[in-house]
Amino acid sequence: MTYEYFDTIRHSLPEEAGVYRYYDEQAKLLYVGKAKNLRKRVASYFTNKRYEGARIRMLVAKIFNIEYTLVSTEQDALLLENSLIKEHQPKYNVQLKDDKTYPYVCIKNEDFPRVFITRNFERDGSEYFGPYTSVSRVRIILDVFLKAFPLRNCNLNLTKKNIDSGKFKVCLEYHIGNCLGPCVAKQTKESYDESIKQIRLILKGNISWVIDELNLKMNEHASNFEFEKANYIKEKLLHLQSYMAKSTIVNPKLDDIDIFALATQDDLFFVNYMKLGNGSIIATRTFQIKKKNEESAEEILQSVIDEIAFEADKDFSEIVTNINLDEEWNAGIKTTLPLAGDKKKLIDLAYRNAQYALKEKLTQLIKIKNETPALRILTQAQVDLRLKEMPIHIECFDNSNIQGTNPVSACVVFKNARPSKKDYRHFKIKTVEGPNDFASMEEAVYRRYKRMIDEEQKLPQLVIIDGGKGQLSSAMKSIEKLGLNGKMAVIGIAKRLEELYYPDDSLPLYIDKKSETLKLIQKLRDEAHRFGLSFHRKLRSKSALVSELDDIKGIGEETKKEILTTYKTLSNLKNANLDELKASFGNHKACILYEFLNKEDLE
Repeated sequence: MTYEYFDTIRHSLPEEAGVYRYYDEQAKLLYVGKAKNLRKRVASYFTNKRYEGARIRMLVAKIFNIEYTLVSTEQDALLLENSLIKEHQPKYNVQLKDDKTYPYVCIKNEDFPRVFITRNFERDGSEYFGPYTSVSRVRIILDVFLKAFPLRNCNLNLTKKNIDSGKFKVCLEYHIGNCLGPCVAKQTKESYDESIKQIRLILKGNISWVIDELNLKMNEHASNFEFEKANYIKEKLLHLQSYMAKSTIVNPKLDDIDIFALATQDDLFFVNYMKLGNGSIIATRTFQIKKKNEESAEEILQSVIDEIAFEADKDFSEIVTNINLDEEWNAGIKTTLPLAGDKKKLIDLAYRNAQYALKEKLTQLIKIKNETPALRILTQAQVDLRLKEMPIHIECFDNSNIQGTNPVSACVVFKNARPSKKDYRHFKIKTVEGPNDFASMEEAVYRRYKRMIDEEQKLPQLVIIDGGKGQLSSAMKSIEKLGLNGKMAVIGIAKRLEELYYPDDSLPLYIDKKSETLKLIQKLRDEAHRFGLSFHRKLRSKSALVSELDDIKGIGEETKKEILTTYKTLSNLKNANLDELKASFGNHKACILYEFLNKEDLE
């Protein structure tokens, strides 16, 4: 992706926290990153010199498309980035690709449950909270409420039978006050479970009561002039307040859930889709749908859900949405319209992404009249020609020959709707004999894109073939041989009625004759014709000169080469006077040339 292209889209990127994803031309995920400010972070790849390492240069050169997902906090961005990297393993991400993951706090499913930090999520009935982005902070948090509610940390099997049999003895943890001795019945199960209940509330974010308790203890220490102890509790409070906020992105209790949120205004509909697997968001996409036949919001959302189900070739186990769905349509599928809790937070996040995409589109439509002419034209061309992406780079091919003599093809290049003459190319047809426009077009297209592939150049977004269906079919043969089918849009234009043809579609597309899109295509076609014809005339003139020189006795091959290099055309040679010829070829040869060129049959 060039900076010029990025500069046209940078202002549409939000200045909010989120996760961005870079894709190449084959829609393959290259890189996942997080950002406090998406616009500034993405811009840094194109403008900041500190990113000039070889790896980043290669990455930026391959970027073809940018997608992003908004989140609520930087911590959410970090967690979503972790989930996506582990799921998709992008080539240019160098961190988080091993089997490590962020830590959870586990309340073990057992009698007198233990509470501890773990990186392993096991479905054994235990409760997991997290993940958290800092192990040291989690240890501090655990230390805070374990001091307030001492629990066991041994792995003894504390069944009622084992405790009543007296097979256990208290350990050092009991003597130093870290455990209240449930193994010897010094702490009842009811008391222990009450502590677990309070800890569970803390982990869910309900920390106000423990903060009050710690504030009380801190004030007591301060009143007793125990300032070191008071400061220690103060530090615990600060860490507790800063790092116990629960993430809206990942919840280990949620698994195999598909989230769809729809935002709409006028005839525009945007649907954000999120896929949860094993408690983490592993996929996210945003769809734009334009109403055509007075469909309701419900019908549009259902069509998107059906499309995702078809792509994934599976049935959903649970769908979370922000609008009611038809009961007959979703028969057999659990459908949730949450009003509170974790699912509500997730649907709110999905709706926020859909709403932002809608807002961005409306802003583009409002500003389109005030945008640069090039951007306005290319935006309209993308719509009129049904292109997946804006045609920043367009190439057009045309053939030139007269009764099969000196066949040539021309390729002109437009970038940002303007000619890029340094990129123009012409081709002498080498493999075709006689007047055969179809074979000539096939050769020119093949040679053009074979070289671009070999030199790892960026392909155009749009290729225009002058001549209609026949030339278009010939061009597609070369494109398919090179494996480029689907990697760039290709259309043909027929001169007579200005019809546009697409590969494998027998019906032409007619565009308004006054539209800027058709005017741009005509400009490309006319420029290709001019450039090709100019080159063809040069070749014909050169051929005529060679033919005339072959009839001159006394002029050898080396002299012919000098004449071609110096004068290039027969007309230029005829206009030269005797003194000029002598200066170039000497007296003897100059006189032979001058006498031959000034015969009546050459005048």
